[in-house]
Amino acid sequence: MDFGGLQISFDTRVLRPRDWTTAQSWWAAALSRDLPAGDVLELCSGAGQIGLLAVAESERHLVCVDVSPIAASYTRHNAAAAGFSDRVSVRTGLISEVLPRGEQFPLIIADPPWVRRSETVRFPEDPLLAIDGGDDGMDVVHECLRAISGHLAPGGVALIQLGSQDQAEAVAGLLACSGLVAGEVRAYGERGVLLRIDHA
Repeated sequence: MDFGGLQISFDTRVLRPRDWTTAQSWWAAALSRDLPAGDVLELCSGAGQIGLLAVAESERHLVCVDVSPIAASYTRHNAAAAGFSDRVSVRTGLISEVLPRGEQFPLIIADPPWVRRSETVRFPEDPLLAIDGGDDGMDVVHECLRAISGHLAPGGVALIQLGSQDQAEAVAGLLACSGLVAGEVRAYGERGVLLRIDHA
């Protein structure tokens, strides 16, 4: 499918790219122009489309992390199709296991599953691994926040995708006294929200 001008391949084992999430890519791309040098990190990257589009018009390298080997293989394929193979690396595994301590990124994009486990039945076409956020929808969000806290470079910015304004407010509360600051929220109706997080 077309995703902001990139041709993205995937199958039913990988979450189908949502058109509205090009907004996360465009926002990340705009922010990256004024950020310190360094690679972009995408957490829960799926087929890689959001991160790939975010770096498409820049010279930044992209590091994609996903627990699914199938998603990782599609990210590699999609990077090659876009001509970005030399600028994209893919790490497969749990976030906490594939990011070495001390590694820092000026821009982090996070697209965690945020659907409450009891509500995943509403989306039978979606792979459970890609949408199940646990009992409150926040299990993987917490993992992403820990990674952002540990790996966002000074002066850096993170953009995390969430399901609702309520989740964005919950994240803002979690960040209190963490060295990170919740900033602008951009809402896209029932499709989701994007939250900016800055290094304090």
